[in-house]
Amino acid sequence: MSTLFSKIYDPIMKPFEKKRLGNLRERLVSHQEGIILEVGSGTGANFSYYKNAEKVVAIEPNSSMRNQSLPQVKSADVPVELVDASGEHLPFDDNIFDTAIGTLVLCTIPNPSRALQEIRRVCKPGVPILFIEHVRVDRPFPGRIQDWLTPIWKRLSDGCHLNRHTLDLIKQNGFRVERIEKHYKDILLVVEARNEN
Repeated sequence: MSTLFSKIYDPIMKPFEKKRLGNLRERLVSHQEGIILEVGSGTGANFSYYKNAEKVVAIEPNSSMRNQSLPQVKSADVPVELVDASGEHLPFDDNIFDTAIGTLVLCTIPNPSRALQEIRRVCKPGVPILFIEHVRVDRPFPGRIQDWLTPIWKRLSDGCHLNRHTLDLIKQNGFRVERIEKHYKDILLVVEARNEN
């Protein structure tokens, strides 16, 4: 991810965070307990919402994003450990996390299936696996627009795919989906799943 994109990310996202996304983040993460893995923590948008975690281990491969998240780490109510790692290669033992959380991350990971397999490996069996992700819409016209825009959007947004079938990927990689909440005309999904390994 480029330094320029990481610097403009928060200002671009601010209206969405205020309107709805911040509430979705809070509802998803605030009651989670134990040792939590956050995949692709970006600029730390989730950190202020953790209230009951023993610890959050936040992986982020982009050094500019990690640096921007430092103020959020310091002001968080729970301990947050930042780790330089990619979702496809998690530097952790098997079965150690009590929850995994990813918000707006699977769209940018080059190999999302590999990342999901790694999340599955490092999380304990049966624990919550939680996502907020934008996805390809199943309706013909908006779906085709997403397909058409994705090559350009990827260049502008450092690899973000507008048209990933992310829910299918979650299901195909060993997670039992328990609840799906749709927002913004089905473009944004909140997915609550369980680790089935």
